[in-house]
Amino acid sequence: MASSLRRLLAKIIKKGRLTVSGPAGSQVFGDGGGRTVAIRFTHAEAEEEVASDPQLKLAEVYMDGRLLFEEGDIYELLAIVKDNTLSEALTPGMIWRGLLRIAGARIRHGVPINRNQRNVAHHYDLSAKLFNLFLDEDWQYSCGYFNPPGISLYEAQVAKKRHIAAKLLAEPGQKVLEIGSGWGGMAMYLAESSGVDVTGITLSQEQLRVSRDRAQKRGLSDRVRFELQDYYYLPASTKYDRIVSVGMFEHVGRLNFGRYFRKAYEVLDEDGVMVLHSIGQPYPARYNSPFIEKYIFPGGYIPSLAEVMPAVERSGLLVSDIEILPMHYAHTLRHWRERFLARREEAASIYDERFVRMWEFYLAGSEMAFTHENFFIFQMQLTRKRMTVPDNRDYITEREERLKSFDATRPPLEPVTF
Repeated sequence: MASSLRRLLAKIIKKGRLTVSGPAGSQVFGDGGGRTVAIRFTHAEAEEEVASDPQLKLAEVYMDGRLLFEEGDIYELLAIVKDNTLSEALTPGMIWRGLLRIAGARIRHGVPINRNQRNVAHHYDLSAKLFNLFLDEDWQYSCGYFNPPGISLYEAQVAKKRHIAAKLLAEPGQKVLEIGSGWGGMAMYLAESSGVDVTGITLSQEQLRVSRDRAQKRGLSDRVRFELQDYYYLPASTKYDRIVSVGMFEHVGRLNFGRYFRKAYEVLDEDGVMVLHSIGQPYPARYNSPFIEKYIFPGGYIPSLAEVMPAVERSGLLVSDIEILPMHYAHTLRHWRERFLARREEAASIYDERFVRMWEFYLAGSEMAFTHENFFIFQMQLTRKRMTVPDNRDYITEREERLKSFDATRPPLEPVTF
């Protein structure tokens, strides 16, 4: 008798060719056109597990090594499913499980407990050696800017920093706050390219150690400092001319959007400019991906613009510019995944094979969100006064051109010390 999973796949896979084999035999799904993927289950019960809860169990079965690929990879498997229509394949069990997850998400979002430190540590306090396997030379763990198309990952990350710096309108001597300072690359770039004084805050001990070491070796300790600090507890008495936040807003949580923007308004100078760079999705999510919530980013939430804008407006901040980057993160994630898999043996030596498969699933699933689910990056420029920035966007290109001259002569970055 066909497994529950195979009956489900028969309803889903109309385009492409998916071959499923295992203890129950081999079966082909789809019309044969488009993507071709072949998978093998090592245990019969693994198929039933995936059918019972695809959103979580597909990842866990793959992580456990009970799902193997004979053709294609995990990205191609996820993509061939998304190439087809899923609505007709919902089972009563999936519906009930979804309802329970919606209820659980509402309860978690409604309980005002600050778990920021714990949630950040879960991901960002992983060994720095892991991130060194796949990030660019400046350790940029956020979306690159592939302009012009086809440039390298490192070039795209430089272009991203340049693009954001141009929007900040930073001037020598100004004080800059970076909320979520990562491994220090953006802060050092701003200090060197624009002559500003930067304070970067993070909740990751590992990122704090690496960023401080990098700034010290770069000779920037007098202009770039990093602190272990929750944004919510920043003193209102300290004002900043510029605020930048890249890839951090996804960790704020839906319940805290208002708190985040109120604090930004509070510490931004009257004539200040803020640039927020974040992942967005086309509509509010009922709940987080169970896999991402459990294994990758507990407490995280990808917002829609419809959820962000009311919080911005209530804070008193004014939106002076919004730019949407629809596919740049897909390109970034593809680079990361390929670089990671090219060094998978090193990753396994740091952790183990199960971790490697988990990380591959994370990178592949994230890439698919941008190629198949209309996720995007938004860059939002915010001010407290209406005419703080020019009323046309020509200044962005003009400043980027000037920054290119700096980039061409900037001394090379030193390797991170472990």
